[in-house]
Amino acid sequence: METALELLRQSGIANLSIGNLVMFVVAGVLIFLAITKEYEPLLLIPIGFGAILANLPLAQMGSYGEGIIALIYEGGIRTELLPPLIFLGVGVLTDFRPLLGRPLTFVLGASAQLGIFVAALGAGYLLNFTPGEAASIGIIGGADGPTSIFLTAQLAPHLLGAVAVAAYSYMSLVPIIQPPILRLLTTQREREIDMPQAIPVSKTAAILFPIVTGVLASLAVPSSAPLIGMLMFGNLLRECGVTERLRKTAGGSMIDIVTIFLGIAVGATMDAEHFLTFRTIQILILGAIAFSFSTAGGIVFAKILNMFLTNKINPCIGAAGVSAVPMAARVVQRFVSDKTDGRVNPLMPAMGPNVAGVIGSAVAAGVFLTLIG
Repeated sequence: METALELLRQSGIANLSIGNLVMFVVAGVLIFLAITKEYEPLLLIPIGFGAILANLPLAQMGSYGEGIIALIYEGGIRTELLPPLIFLGVGVLTDFRPLLGRPLTFVLGASAQLGIFVAALGAGYLLNFTPGEAASIGIIGGADGPTSIFLTAQLAPHLLGAVAVAAYSYMSLVPIIQPPILRLLTTQREREIDMPQAIPVSKTAAILFPIVTGVLASLAVPSSAPLIGMLMFGNLLRECGVTERLRKTAGGSMIDIVTIFLGIAVGATMDAEHFLTFRTIQILILGAIAFSFSTAGGIVFAKILNMFLTNKINPCIGAAGVSAVPMAARVVQRFVSDKTDGRVNPLMPAMGPNVAGVIGSAVAAGVFLTLIG
């Protein structure tokens, strides 16, 4: 009997806390939304299950303790390895031709990073977050999960779980968050603007773009080189036409494997001690503000550009400047098509600022690392 009681006392059941149970519910919600609503399932399912593992008492399955998950966290996230590898795969999967065909849309991708700096300033000056914490919260506005993880792991690792959940949640909620902002900031006349065909892009230009952009961006903001460099390397594998095996590996099995490790290690940072705090609620609220301001920034800047352009831009495409590729562009296309009875379908014009946003958020992360890190 004493042996049985001792086993019970040392079991996880006897050591469960209310916080652990709450985190099981949070993890269950993430997994439920990933499965039933298909909200970023490739990441929310690993993150949700990682949160379950982290809250098993005495199991040593959290990222902050000892064990296999901590090994993945230390070797893959704290060393900055996994997020750049994700960017390598993203580069393989990204077509920059819509951006090259309409170079002006690059500035829309840049302007859609407004929310990053609005939220960072608000977190730092109004809510007394440290500069590193404020920057990590602000980067949520870029709607780029790997970038958020990359920056937060260096500047505020104790906030990694909350920041990652906020970033991927708002990426998933693009179809819900953006349409009201589009309705508020655009008129029916602006939605009716049908943009002409883009300039044809040669293979030479498509090959030179990742090389030139990778070099220039990394020279301008060296701290962004791990993300921008790997993104552009992946895109070169895509465009050069002579590395098919590497392209398939980087854009297929490799990115899938890295996504599994990244997701479960991030989820395992969500133990009750680190996640169930008032700061987490503030981060979720500030993340929503950051994302909303980023969406608005792209739209408003497009409207400003139209004041000086003969061939007007449909300002709705500015909302696609956040990094949620290609979801944001599809949301813009669906919104405009619905509002114009199918007469205007700006999917390809919206892809320009959408892919530019990937570059913009990575550069913004590099700026924060330079100034704070």
